[in-house]
Parts: sequence; structure tokens; C-alpha cells
Amino acid sequence: MRLREVYPNLSLPFPPCTGLHGHRQQMANSSSITHFLLLPFPGTRQLQLLHFCLFLAIYLAALLGNGLIITTIAWDHHLHTPMYFFLLNLALLDLGCISTTVPKSMINSLKNSRNISYAGCVLQLFFFIFLISSEYFLLTTMSYDHYVAICRPLHYETLLGSRVCLHMAAAAWGCGFLNALLHTANTFSLPLCQGNAVDQFFCEIPQILKLSCSTSYLRKLWLLALSVCLLFACFVFIVVSYVQIFRAVLRIPSQQGRHKAFATCLPHLAVVSLVTSTGSFAYLKPSSTSSPSLDLVVSVLYSVVPPAVNPLIYSLRNQDLKAALSQLSPGSFQKL
Repeated sequence: MRLREVYPNLSLPFPPCTGLHGHRQQMANSSSITHFLLLPFPGTRQLQLLHFCLFLAIYLAALLGNGLIITTIAWDHHLHTPMYFFLLNLALLDLGCISTTVPKSMINSLKNSRNISYAGCVLQLFFFIFLISSEYFLLTTMSYDHYVAICRPLHYETLLGSRVCLHMAAAAWGCGFLNALLHTANTFSLPLCQGNAVDQFFCEIPQILKLSCSTSYLRKLWLLALSVCLLFACFVFIVVSYVQIFRAVLRIPSQQGRHKAFATCLPHLAVVSLVTSTGSFAYLKPSSTSSPSLDLVVSVLYSVVPPAVNPLIYSLRNQDLKAALSQLSPGSFQKL
């Protein structure tokens, strides 16, 4: 005899789909997803084409700026120093990061589509987390490079030899790869029972987690918390490094020397602040403050804007790099 037959007016405090049967049904819902639907842009064809043109301009600017940096540093042997070695790695990561998200969004705008395959979503999330994490670890490494160059200049070549720089860059890429692998495996191991519509223009962890069942989602929060602690430790290291840098810079008697030191450090600090603030808001904001338009703006600020503006605010304003660019293409960069 069933409980409902004995107590016909009983209101059960749990959903009808529980236990082993409910878990199997949730897993079936997850395995039946063959594609995801990305955030739709404005419905009129003119606005879709405007979005395509805007993203195309940003993408081409990122390709041109970062491509010039990579070519110039690789070509000019005078720039084969630790600082420019890390800049070359940063440009590579920027190119990969923006190429992971923007082209698919542009194609969908042209096709008036929202689709991305399940495998495509997995790969997009993996490579985005891999590249953005590696970039943050690399920015942490670059803050140490600035600290040694300004605070311990006599030991610069000893502390940052070519082998050490290779190991530090490899560690940044390796940590980013491991972080992406763990997050991707955990995110897509969750049963998805809230549909397949992703409220973002690319596959992003917070948006995928919204599609999962709440109980499974809570069990996976430990990995997100671990990553947040790791990135926060990197941020503290960057802040401490720059406190020491600014104290040393303020003791420089020459105004020109102080200006050169600030010109080197402040753009790097601006990039770190932008990525940290917008990325933290995207991943840690309460769900009550979430909205598609706000999420879109924040995601553009930390995933699209830095790769496009890094060459301008961080690299192309460097005097040595500008001189090398002008030699690479005489007359083309005199007015930079």
C-alpha cells in the first residue's frame, strides 16, 4: 500500500524524482544534451551585424597588436631579456584567449544562430580557463621580474637567468593547464537538469553551473574555492611586490628615473587590477545580482578587452619596443 493512498492530503517535502531513479534520470538528462545555446544578441539583423563588426574590429586589433609584439621580440635580439620574454608569453596567451571566445560569437551572429556543440563547449571552456589562468600566473611572475629589476638590480642576472625564466614561464603555463583540466572535468561531470541555454556569449563555468542540479553543484564548490584562494595568494604577492617597488621608486633622486620606473610598472598593475576585479565579480557575485546584460559586460571586460588593449597600454608604450618596431618597419611607427 502506498503512502499517498493512506494519506491522500499529504504534501511531500521532496520532489517525486529522488533516490536512484532520480539520479539516473538526471544523468540521462545530462547525457542527452548534444549542444548548448549561447546568449542571443539583439534580434534585428542590423544589430547582429553591428555586433559582428564590433567584435571583428576588436579581434583584428588584438591580432595586429599582439602579433607585432611577438614578431618584434623574436626578431630583435636586443629584446631577448627576461622582461620581453615574459611579454612575448603574455602576447601569446592574449592571442589564444581572445581566439577561443570571439570567433565563435562572430560566426553565430552571421548565421543568426546560438548553437555550440557539446564538445565545442567543453573545449572552449577548457582553453579559456587554461589561457586566462596561465595569463594571471604569468602576470604574477612579471611582478616578481619588476621587483628584482628595481629593488635588487645588482642581482638581476643571477636571480633571473635564462633557465630560471624558462622554468617560471613553464610553471605558469603548467599551472594554468592543470587548473583548466580540473575545472573542466568537474564542471562537465555534473548532471545538467536545467536545460541547455547558457546566458553568456561563450561557455563559462558560472553559467554551466547554473544548469546543474543544486545538490551536485554544492559538492563541487570546493574546487572553485581552492582556485579562488590560489588566485588571491597571487594577488597578494603582486600587491606586496608593488608596495616594495613603489617604496624603492620614491627613493630614486632623479625625476626621470622615477618616471621611467612608474611607466614600466603602472600599466602592468592596471592590467592586473582589471582582470582581478572583473574576473572576481563574474565568478563570486551572488546570484541575486546576476542578469544577462551585467554578466555580458563583465565577461567582455575580463575576456575580450585585456587582449585587445594590452599591446597599447602595456607594450607599445615601451620606448625600447617602439624603437624596435620602427626598425622592423621604418616610418610606420614613428607616431606611436
